Amino acid sequence: MQVAELFRPVLGDEAPVAIRAYDGSASTPSAADPVATVDVRSETALAYLAASPNSLGLARAYVSGHLDVEGSLYQALTAMSELTVSDVTPSTLLRMAARMAPLRFRHRVAPPPEEHRQRGRRHSKDRDSTAIEHHYDVSNRFYELVLGPSMAYTCAVYPSETATLEDAQFTKHALVAEKLDLQPGMRLLDVGCGWGQMAMHAAEHHGVQALGVTLSRDQATWAQKEVARRGLGDLVEIRHSDYRDVSEGDFDAVSSIGLTEHIGRRNISSYFRFLYAKLRPGGRLLNHCITRPDHHHRAAADPFIDRYVFPDGELLPIGWLISRMNAAGFEIRHEENLREHYSRTLAGWSANLEEHWDACVEEAGEGRARVWRLYMPACQVGFDVNNIQLHQVLGIKLGPDARSGFPLRPAY
Repeated sequence: MQVAELFRPVLGDEAPVAIRAYDGSASTPSAADPVATVDVRSETALAYLAASPNSLGLARAYVSGHLDVEGSLYQALTAMSELTVSDVTPSTLLRMAARMAPLRFRHRVAPPPEEHRQRGRRHSKDRDSTAIEHHYDVSNRFYELVLGPSMAYTCAVYPSETATLEDAQFTKHALVAEKLDLQPGMRLLDVGCGWGQMAMHAAEHHGVQALGVTLSRDQATWAQKEVARRGLGDLVEIRHSDYRDVSEGDFDAVSSIGLTEHIGRRNISSYFRFLYAKLRPGGRLLNHCITRPDHHHRAAADPFIDRYVFPDGELLPIGWLISRMNAAGFEIRHEENLREHYSRTLAGWSANLEEHWDACVEEAGEGRARVWRLYMPACQVGFDVNNIQLHQVLGIKLGPDARSGFPLRPAY
């Protein structure tokens, strides 16, 4: 069978994507004009697919450069969003596996070096540290190029259709600060603080004493230098630490922006109990995280995301998370879904990557840059079609008199 015909069931028989292969074969969609062309460049691409006939096999072929996409990768992934490998019927997968079996044994290839496999007990401190190191300790310059001046690697909040990525990231930090009701002299704990932007925002704009903790040594080093550059050393401390090792308590507020996805289902209850214990009575928690829309969507990350992007990541339904947060003692005061905002955020990061492609490759290597070129539009499609969501949940640790201190109608 010609290679293009072999690939067609993987991408979807009706998907408006053309296929061109190294053996000279080609396949064009019958239902519509193609939005992109998948170029199968070598037999190695088939070998990867034969070994893993799912998104992991395709990702290996793409990351290694043995498969490429001409045209918009976002449009191509959107076209295939309802006909992904995970939706290929078992009978089709069996036929493909049988046809590719000889190739699998004739042409053995190792995964690209960018692939990472975790070792040790899941969500132990050592294993979590290794997972964070894999994704974040790449190159601070690489992240500067992709994320832009805001250096915020979490969903932005777009105040308008025309807002820039930088405007939206500032709006996100301002929204978190407003929900936490940050006031001069308060103490904020920012867990999973990244490059420290929330902690610095709280100090600069609200006069707050902030402690940020991150498992990434590179993030901590960059943030510490930025704190010094901005003259915020009296207000902000950035610590290279596991959040579980924070010994201080009696904080007025806790922000958790993009950390819950790394905690794991088994540890969520203890996570919220830990944060509850860190707050004074009347203190607030703002939890900002990616979720799955319901119990029917899988919690485990896509194999490509797990091996190349966020090892050990788990996405949980928002209702389940809220119930665990509530069970830890928090009164839930506000919740909102920002999934459309994350789609825009990812589009902004993808645009930055393309604009600075050569510099990104020089910093992190072509394989790593290709991981990002694939995973960001793939996640953007996920938010577009509601396979994944982004929620902010605000809770409070009530005092003995059960007073919340909230206004009757908060502005947000």
